[in-house]
Amino acid sequence: MSDLTSLGDFLQRRREALQPEDVGLPRGVRRRTAGLRREEVALLSHMSTDYYARLERGTGPTPSEQMLTALAQGLHLSLAERDHLFHLAGHRPPLRHSGTEHISPGMLRVLDRLDDTPAEIVTELGETLRQSRLGVALLGDATLRSGPARTIGYRWFTDASARAAYPPEEQAALSRVYAAGLRELVAAHGPGSRAAELADDLRARSDDFAALWLAHEVGARPPAVKRFLHPEVGRLDLSCQTLLDPDHSHRLLVYTAQPGSESAEKLRLLAVIGAASAR
Repeated sequence: MSDLTSLGDFLQRRREALQPEDVGLPRGVRRRTAGLRREEVALLSHMSTDYYARLERGTGPTPSEQMLTALAQGLHLSLAERDHLFHLAGHRPPLRHSGTEHISPGMLRVLDRLDDTPAEIVTELGETLRQSRLGVALLGDATLRSGPARTIGYRWFTDASARAAYPPEEQAALSRVYAAGLRELVAAHGPGSRAAELADDLRARSDDFAALWLAHEVGARPPAVKRFLHPEVGRLDLSCQTLLDPDHSHRLLVYTAQPGSESAEKLRLLAVIGAASAR
């Protein structure tokens, strides 16, 4: 049974506990609200301000699980806080497991401070959950993908445009990396896992993947320097640093260029192009 009055109070307390800089928003001037404004939470949670305001007042409809998930991420809730939010709305919280898409508040805070750097948070299956502004400009908008295509390994073997973003001479090695990585996940999580379902689907759809699967290779790792072929700025040679959240099996990938290099100049140009296209 839902308790919308308590749910509204909980949302208000969490909103007031956050500052704009905690969630990657500018503070601006003439700020009188304690913590975030309602419209800022609505923006972060991808919903209308009116809908969110009614939830806080306890006069809105019982939110769906999808809305609760969006609120939990928008308010940077911990897993315990997320589960509490679901209980107040009368829903069973999502199971806690390595495939969860709920990003920890700490990892979100790090990403929020990387606005001038390409970065993304991905699941162990390679699904992009959140991107920095420059991450979208470099890698494309992950929110436009759905279903199995959210996984980079799936796109790699089923969509030629996914490979077009990488130099031809490196594509064979990257194919081995994606196949080996999925092989390791299937072994770790078993035949009934999402990883196993993805592997079965790919074997039916891609002869290239099926051949690599038969080789049973594991341990293949991507190169230290990732090379991209961007349609607007050309080739970029970027180092990839990884921050692991072991509780969620999420990785924060941060792409950087050697200072003073041609790739560093192209990243600066990409930031300008990305800002212009977002207007």
